[in-house]
Amino acid sequence: MKRISIFLCAILVAILSISCSLDDDRTNFEYTTLETLSASLPDTFDLGRVYTIDVKLLRPDECTFAETFDVRRDFNDTLNIRTVAAIGIKLDQEDCAIANDSVQDAFQFEVLYTKPYVFKFYSGEDASGEAKFLEIEVPVRDNHQP
Repeated sequence: MKRISIFLCAILVAILSISCSLDDDRTNFEYTTLETLSASLPDTFDLGRVYTIDVKLLRPDECTFAETFDVRRDFNDTLNIRTVAAIGIKLDQEDCAIANDSVQDAFQFEVLYTKPYVFKFYSGEDASGEAKFLEIEVPVRDNHQP
């Protein structure tokens, strides 16, 4: 038993002493918010269904790529509000050619409530630096009610 514990300790010391050493600990990318150019939603949602929401995004340069969506929810008495921001990755490179082209991306959305949904897609900033949003309201049809 003593030999096994000494053997395991020796393996542990060997593993810990052979570690990856990166000389460059700096981050080579950063997250950025991408502007939404347009979004494709149905005219009406059906309660309980899952939808694919197609979004057209502005890609500002060759070093920026779409990564994911941040969908935050908020409620008021009559609406389900979803604020949507497209999150991109911007590589830390010196030479990034300006692209200003559009890219398609999508996310899945499940309809859980009978109140209408209002989607507020981040679409950039106005001249005073305030966030602008593309707003789309979609009513919900409940096929389960008599």
